[in-house]
Amino acid sequence: MEPVLVLAIDTSTATVVSGVVADGRTIGETILPDCRDHNEQLVVATQRALEQAGKTFQDVDAVVVGAGPGPFTGLRVGMATGAAFADALGIPVYGVCSLDAIAAQIPGTALVTSDARRREVYWATYQDGVRTSEPEVNAYADVNTEGFDAVNVPQNLQDKIAGTHDLYPTPAALVSLVDFAVEPTKLTPLYLRRPDAKEPAARPKSPAIPDVAL
Repeated sequence: MEPVLVLAIDTSTATVVSGVVADGRTIGETILPDCRDHNEQLVVATQRALEQAGKTFQDVDAVVVGAGPGPFTGLRVGMATGAAFADALGIPVYGVCSLDAIAAQIPGTALVTSDARRREVYWATYQDGVRTSEPEVNAYADVNTEGFDAVNVPQNLQDKIAGTHDLYPTPAALVSLVDFAVEPTKLTPLYLRRPDAKEPAARPKSPAIPDVAL
């Protein structure tokens, strides 16, 4: 049975996304563009989204998390937090490809990219939202943008790659990718390469977010 209320989270890009979706419609969301501290902002963003929707954590039936690809530290924050919410509430958590959630908003043929840092981008190609190539990571110059109806490029990279869109994974798009009739599989972050830096030391446990290992 499809859940009534879904919490959707994505931290695979510079934009922190947290929203509450009911019947395919976003009823509360917090979007933080160019966020520099995903770890500090995500829980607050989620609380604001729930307040906007007039709901509490106890009303949530499932969690959907953008699984990347994305830089190690930011991506792990969203996945660990989403998994912790689900574990604390005793509800299922589903992981989806973040690039797919961007592509779901773009008709026709599309090249969807996101910032991988190190002068590289994550990318995949799509036809009407359906992926036609597996996600990869390449240098700016190695990404061919010709022949597409749309090219999604983050604003900070538009001087490197010519783009027609600058979209992020919306809560409704993230939820639309899930088949809730299927049991969720283990959350697996899509990094595509080794982390930029060592994983930070564990922080003191928050009563709102249990420790969850990914």
